[in-house]
Amino acid sequence: MNIEQFRKAVKEQWLSYYAENRVWLTRLRIWVNCDGQRRPSSSFILATLSILEPELNQLLPLIVDLSSNPDKIVAALGLNFNPDEDPSMQQRLQTVATNGKAATNGKVKLLPAAPQTEPISTVASPQISSLLSKMDEACQGGRQGNLPTQTEPS
Repeated sequence: MNIEQFRKAVKEQWLSYYAENRVWLTRLRIWVNCDGQRRPSSSFILATLSILEPELNQLLPLIVDLSSNPDKIVAALGLNFNPDEDPSMQQRLQTVATNGKAATNGKVKLLPAAPQTEPISTVASPQISSLLSKMDEACQGGRQGNLPTQTEPS
């Protein structure tokens, strides 16, 4: 594995993800100042990349054994920078505005389709409604018969 190529690939994926989701990412309270750089928190970056880059997900257990400081891990990956200040960000944002997605090497990330199921009826049948009413009215409370009776003051 070539570490520099890996860093470049991770950076590319992070910047593509950021460009695609910048509208809402800039409004989240995930921004920190680390070593003089304003950027999303290390935890957010690492969690995002663990989904985007399968190799990083496999390497993270080893990386965390070497350093459990997320800021150092992000710096070692070459991601300790403000994505808005990256020279390629303006082009990425233009691509998103034009195509509706960032340039991700022709890959489009989609959510999985919902399974086809029969719609669930939310209207209860009269029999069920009657049964539920009887159960509700029969409620005895949690301490059946253990409550003291009130006596009239003399």
